[in-house]
Amino acid sequence: MNASQLVDHLFRREAGRIVSTLTRILGPRNIALAEDAVQDALIRAMEVWPFRGIPENPSAWLIQVARNRALDRIRRETVLAAKLSGALENFEPPASGTPFPDDEVVMLFLCAHPALPAESRLALTLKTVGGFGVAEIARALLAEEGAIAQRIVRAKRQIGEENLSFEMPGDGELSMRLDSVLAVLYLMFNEGYGALRADLCEEAIRMARLIAANPATALPATHALLALFLLQSSRSAARQDPNGALLLLGDQDRTLWDRARIHDGLRYLDLSATGDNMTQYHLEAGIAAAHAVSPDAASTDWREIVSLYDDLYKLNPSPVVALNRAVALSRAEGPGAGIQALAPFEDHPKLQRYYLLHAALGSLWRDLGNHERSQECFRRARECPCSEPERKFLERQ
Repeated sequence: MNASQLVDHLFRREAGRIVSTLTRILGPRNIALAEDAVQDALIRAMEVWPFRGIPENPSAWLIQVARNRALDRIRRETVLAAKLSGALENFEPPASGTPFPDDEVVMLFLCAHPALPAESRLALTLKTVGGFGVAEIARALLAEEGAIAQRIVRAKRQIGEENLSFEMPGDGELSMRLDSVLAVLYLMFNEGYGALRADLCEEAIRMARLIAANPATALPATHALLALFLLQSSRSAARQDPNGALLLLGDQDRTLWDRARIHDGLRYLDLSATGDNMTQYHLEAGIAAAHAVSPDAASTDWREIVSLYDDLYKLNPSPVVALNRAVALSRAEGPGAGIQALAPFEDHPKLQRYYLLHAALGSLWRDLGNHERSQECFRRARECPCSEPERKFLERQ
């Protein structure tokens, strides 16, 4: 791995952790300062490492440079200097080079503060903790980049103006903010899973495990979400062909599926089956489990999966859920049923730039023998934003 590749890897793995630790020290009103300091450190690494070599402990190097950059900026601003310089001067990075592990969890709950608008909570967390760029967040939320950038700016300003604290919420508020935290982790995992970025998936799993290990947040919804992550990620090794193109479930080599992770996922799914509250995470984990326990594609219980999607649509009547349900219905009743189920959503504004809608229609029309219609759908799919593996899949189709 060369210097540029390592910096990119560390950005994904370490940026959120370092930003979280600096935010704890500087205070939530200075999230932007923490982010800028980490960004400066990463830029400095790209300038220095190719010529001086990669340091023995790259993470610790980044933490130290980010600390120094933040300290330099504070010293230049005398109003902040008296309050914050002491905290930074007395701060020493851990010997291992890894920021304090609890800081990220606290940062998750800060970004999920109920004082912030729901849309801003998601965008801010993906930016500050997940290390997402604005364009990636916009794609994950099916929103415009300008709108996402404004949400993030407004959320940071609100944190400063209302002086929100960097601490875990009390018991009375914890469960309410947990819903927002779980929603953020869900989006983080989905973005990584869709783009075949294992680092993002594993980061979402790591944070979900931290929350599931805390007695105050080890609730059925937490266990259901972690079960979903584990069951979905168990298929990672089988999701691409030798050329890097995506493989559909029916084309995957199931001997490559991670059976230990499936077992772990099913264990958490069992833990989630307490109480009377059924969440979308329970239903999606149930769908993932139905695939995981099927020895081959032909054995898949598609009617059970359609039933789970029916329940999921009642909880979350989104066009994306409707799309997935239609695909499952086509497996249970034939491609014509899938096309008919998708007809009300073909002109939905949120799906016009969503490549999976057009790719699904392309597959269904091809299965019906209408190759001209199929090719038109795949052409439209290729014009939509997607990752390189997804693009290769579309080209192969």
